[in-house]
Amino acid sequence: MTQKQQLVQYYKWLRQYALNDSHSGNASVRDGDSIWITPTGACADTLTADDLIACDINKPATDGASFDAPLHLASYNNNPQLQAILHSHGAHTVAMTMNGEDFTPFDFEGQLYFGTVPVISLDYDDIFAESAVQVAAALKTHKAAVVCGHGVYVAAENLNLAYKWTCSLELSAKTAFIAKQAGTFPKRY
Repeated sequence: MTQKQQLVQYYKWLRQYALNDSHSGNASVRDGDSIWITPTGACADTLTADDLIACDINKPATDGASFDAPLHLASYNNNPQLQAILHSHGAHTVAMTMNGEDFTPFDFEGQLYFGTVPVISLDYDDIFAESAVQVAAALKTHKAAVVCGHGVYVAAENLNLAYKWTCSLELSAKTAFIAKQAGTFPKRY
């Protein structure tokens, strides 16, 4: 499977496993001095490898690339080891961070992988302009960052790891959500 086909597969899994709706989120993978990224308004159900947009890592985003392409480019430029970025809208992660406070998972895997996940609060009118700088900075020192009320950005050395961490963060948030509902949320958090 080519790198482009893998990117499409992981993007489709984000939809299949309810981490995105049919047209939300985006995904990219680094290919030398370029990235492949989902187009603006991509439908996960119908996306093919031929639909992906190539962007030069040292130039402004290519027309048709995701609105988040500048964020992806800034993240890759800020973190040369990164090879993949997934942006999702996991409902539990978004819900657990609507207060704008950093999210600290209390389950074992969440603590092992993340420690604390930074939550970035932005004015929705400036979200694309501001998120590129702030999310790229957060991803330099954290595996994941959340834009309050919007969604999750996970960056890793490969697509599989980015997907693993995306799923793990959502499960940690779901566990925290259920624990709060059940009244068993640990007092130390």
